[in-house]
Amino acid sequence: MSDNSVQHRDIIVIGGSEGSIEPLKEILGGLPAQFPAAILIVLHTHSSSPKMMATILQQSSSMPVAYGEQGDAILPGRVYLAPPDKHLEVSASGLVCLSDGPKVNFSRPAVDRLFQTAADVFGPRVISVILSGNGADGAHGAIAIGALGGLNLVQDPNDANVASMPAEAIDKDDPDVLVDAKALATILLHAVRRSFGPIALN
Repeated sequence: MSDNSVQHRDIIVIGGSEGSIEPLKEILGGLPAQFPAAILIVLHTHSSSPKMMATILQQSSSMPVAYGEQGDAILPGRVYLAPPDKHLEVSASGLVCLSDGPKVNFSRPAVDRLFQTAADVFGPRVISVILSGNGADGAHGAIAIGALGGLNLVQDPNDANVASMPAEAIDKDDPDVLVDAKALATILLHAVRRSFGPIALN
């Protein structure tokens, strides 16, 4: 369902695990309240998590941050988090979908599920970001995004507290931009304002 007539990218999907909270705060803290894209986030969390992450990230964000709920419209200027023990996905009709399907990469929620479904529905409108974390979750989803014309960003492994997820993404898929956490918000601001194609760092 990718719409090649759209001339900007307005769907940002972010995945991370251990060590990704501070980079997320950097990203959200650097984006304006009227940011012209929706942000969907998967963090590896324990099934019994007390669901405090939305409150924690809201302290750094000018945009509203909330756990995604089944059937939510995906709107610009809003941040949607995967609830504990639920895959955060994009339905065929372009809405938030929560799934208790099998774990992927030993994880539920899984970054790959969000990335793959976002690619299937929104195609070249998608920007992916892989942050600090253990394992390889997100790498295959980023390949799907790139194959459909989306843009893939990866936190520099040398800048990440835990380098596995960024390193695996680099190994499996040549990302468009490799960047330190402090620069991610600036890159995203440029990326959503440009027509399809490579982006420059300056």
